[in-house]
Amino acid sequence: MTQASPAEAFSIHPRTRLGPVHLKVANLEGQLAFYEQLIGFQTHWREGQEAGMGAGGEDLLRMTEIEATGRLPGRSGLYHFAVLLPDQRELARAIGRLLQARYPNYPTDHIMTKTTYLDDPEGNGIELYADSPEDGDFGFADGVFYARRADGTESNGREPLDLERQFSHLKPGDRLDQPMPPGTKIGHVHLHVADLMAAFRFYQGVLGFDDMGYSTHFRMGFVSAGGYHHHIGMNTWAGEGAPPPPETAPGLRSFTIVVPSHDELLVLENRIKEAGLGADVKEEKLLLRDPAENGLRIISEKAAAQEPF
Repeated sequence: MTQASPAEAFSIHPRTRLGPVHLKVANLEGQLAFYEQLIGFQTHWREGQEAGMGAGGEDLLRMTEIEATGRLPGRSGLYHFAVLLPDQRELARAIGRLLQARYPNYPTDHIMTKTTYLDDPEGNGIELYADSPEDGDFGFADGVFYARRADGTESNGREPLDLERQFSHLKPGDRLDQPMPPGTKIGHVHLHVADLMAAFRFYQGVLGFDDMGYSTHFRMGFVSAGGYHHHIGMNTWAGEGAPPPPETAPGLRSFTIVVPSHDELLVLENRIKEAGLGADVKEEKLLLRDPAENGLRIISEKAAAQEPF
């Protein structure tokens, strides 16, 4: 899939954010149990083989059970979706819950964020994190990734998380089995793509996300709206030219980009048409695929408030 970027400079609205991630799953019952008990989501609704989950407000995760044929290596799709918690205390609770259950996860200090990584039972990558800009920052400079502590010292950005410090945020009487709190949201998604530059031409050149940098050495890069460190990460770690998975494979069905208004949605619809790309338009929603065939929806805040579909 190729496309031409519109010539004029354009930035997506700075209040653009991410909405629900939608997964195809082989075992809906098992996935619901995992996300309730280990992640701390609540089930918002269920209709047959579909369900929506989150922290009591807008859906953060939707799942549809399919007759799955199994996951294939070396394909485009989801690397991980990232759940942004309101503060370090809630991240400590989430990590403590996973450790108490002895569920494999990998607490990591990215300096500007504190995080842990894990896979769900069907192999979908998850990141649970809280922002910590007071500790420093990370980004790209001249095509090289960097992480720098607040005191100016350098980090590789992938240090083991200091769990003693992290758990110091918990208060006496805090329970690990409390569900994720209101204010929890999807912070970013990280995608396997087939061609990093083609992905940038789409997400930056067409949709107007800001280029937050990339590294050809690490074969990854970030884009965002409104100056956030990243809303969408992209990498070619599944292989250059990685083909999309078959429809019968479990994994990403789509992720959601939420723009503030109907007018902003129309702007993006026109840009997508000008770039020679196709998109289905359904009731304040644009449904399309990126150059690696990853599914995405672009919807307005009004449409987001009216969901689930």
